[in-house]
Amino acid sequence: MRTIRKNKHFFMAGVLGVAAFSVFYFFIPTFFSVGYSVDDPKDDNKTASSSVKGDAKPVSKEPEFVVTHVKVPEAVKSIYMTACVASMPSFRDKLVKIADTTEVNSIIIDVKDFSGTIAFVATDPLTKDTVGTGCRVKDLREFIATLHEKGIYVIARITVFQDPYYTKAHPELAVHKKSDGTVWKDRKGLSFVDVSAKPFWDYIVAIGKESYALGFDELNFDYMRFPSDGDMKNIEYSWGKGMAKAEALEHFFAYLHNALKDTGAKLSVDLFGMTATNTDDLNIGQVLERALPYFDYIAPMVYPSHYPTGFNGYKNPNDHAYDIVQFSMKRAGDRAEATTTTVEHFGGVRVGTSTPAVYTKEVYSRNKLRPWLQDFDYGGDYDAAKVRAQIQATYDADMNSWFLWDPKNLYTKEALKAQ
Repeated sequence: MRTIRKNKHFFMAGVLGVAAFSVFYFFIPTFFSVGYSVDDPKDDNKTASSSVKGDAKPVSKEPEFVVTHVKVPEAVKSIYMTACVASMPSFRDKLVKIADTTEVNSIIIDVKDFSGTIAFVATDPLTKDTVGTGCRVKDLREFIATLHEKGIYVIARITVFQDPYYTKAHPELAVHKKSDGTVWKDRKGLSFVDVSAKPFWDYIVAIGKESYALGFDELNFDYMRFPSDGDMKNIEYSWGKGMAKAEALEHFFAYLHNALKDTGAKLSVDLFGMTATNTDDLNIGQVLERALPYFDYIAPMVYPSHYPTGFNGYKNPNDHAYDIVQFSMKRAGDRAEATTTTVEHFGGVRVGTSTPAVYTKEVYSRNKLRPWLQDFDYGGDYDAAKVRAQIQATYDADMNSWFLWDPKNLYTKEALKAQ
């Protein structure tokens, strides 16, 4: 009897256990299902809103992209690449091959060109809505990383005050016509932002910071000047009235330097070629001594074809490619190394009372100067011998770095030493 009762108790307990298990297994999950977020620090394999199911498969995260940077070479030997070329793998590979097989160890890529177009998808609130008519490079970040793997130093070229896109979006910041207050344009129909328009300064800083975060090792600023051609009698700079052009531009140089100095990026600026020999501002605001304190490198554009007839006694400067570059860059180097200058600049202290006035200045290495050299046929045939002559002229001016410019990106490989 005790055995039968005992077995009966066991049977009832078993029934209740099965019932309880069924309720727990089939109904409780309905009310207490568990969801996981991708940001759950406890389990990287759990995906957003995935409930606990036996057939669920863990989804792994994509590896995080790590941006790298390359140290500046002791001697930079660079070629220029447009954003359009950078967007075409078959074309850009040809330029990369030049770097792979010759002494070239750097490539300069447009990130903001003459149209004002930003070559990458910007994310900063100041830049993210920017559009333009120029080319964009969808895989720019990855392309830079590929260049870094090859040891190539990558420079971002940023066109500054020439910006048709920005002046259309913000005409109040543009250079204006004196006659009617509308946006002024040069002979090519291109408009400029007023150098003293401070709201634009932060826009350029934002582009610089994003470019460095993308992987660019150096930020190269071009068109850092006032307009140089067009109807110059009908032009007005409403943001900097009463201020000398050279002074206005130095204010911007100082602002840019202070805003970017802690990023880790090297900074360089392109100047007109004749800033190497002239101490006036050429009516565009550019003076060598006013740029030297704010940039790691200065790049005078000493293209022989851009010098006037009679410069230094040369009837046709194109026939004197070596002489133009060597003369100009030697003068620039001497000025960089000098302890005094006749150029008034921020921080310079007048020495004595002589006329013309002389001011103190910091001493800089000659290798702070890197000339832009001509590798395009304008004013003459710039063959391998002529291009190489300009490179040699740079060395003979006691400098070790140079940039080659061809707007079509068709470089004379025969002018370069094999690597």
